[in-house]
Amino acid sequence: MIKLHLGCGKRVLNGWVHVDVSDYEHIDFNQSIRDLSMFSDNTVETIYSSHALEYFDRTEVVSVLTEWRRVLTKTGMLYLAVPDFVSLIRIYSEKGDLGNILGPLFGKMNSGIANQLIYHKTVYDVSSLSLLLQECGFINVEKYDPVQFLSEIDKDYDDHSLAFFPHMDRNGIQVSLCLKAQSR
Repeated sequence: MIKLHLGCGKRVLNGWVHVDVSDYEHIDFNQSIRDLSMFSDNTVETIYSSHALEYFDRTEVVSVLTEWRRVLTKTGMLYLAVPDFVSLIRIYSEKGDLGNILGPLFGKMNSGIANQLIYHKTVYDVSSLSLLLQECGFINVEKYDPVQFLSEIDKDYDDHSLAFFPHMDRNGIQVSLCLKAQSR
């Protein structure tokens, strides 16, 4: 079964198919994660996407998630990590320093297309992302622990889903909202 790593950028998960607009050697499909037409319906077992969905605005994201669900098998799983608005507000409230949350809140990435920069277009909390996933046909939406999930794949893997404030302090505030959902 196929496992997709969508919006992976420079990060590699061995044994997974990588889709991203960036042009790294490990990228299997160098294109937007909104289009998975290279995969047939119901052929993907797992999708993992960390800090990529927020680059689509709230009107675009419905078609993106619907496309992701299309390729998932009926019992396929989506593991999604996005900046957590509630955590960002908490960090700002505690520290009073906007610099601590600008990256996860607004983001900035070279799109790989003529060195064009792209920025986050939205932010989520548990309620809004859960509702969105359900509206797009996903079921059994719940939080997951990215530390446990990723360590089962590759104990040395690191990405934004593992971001904490203060940096690298797993007792600190987790910056990411991590939800998993099942296709149907």
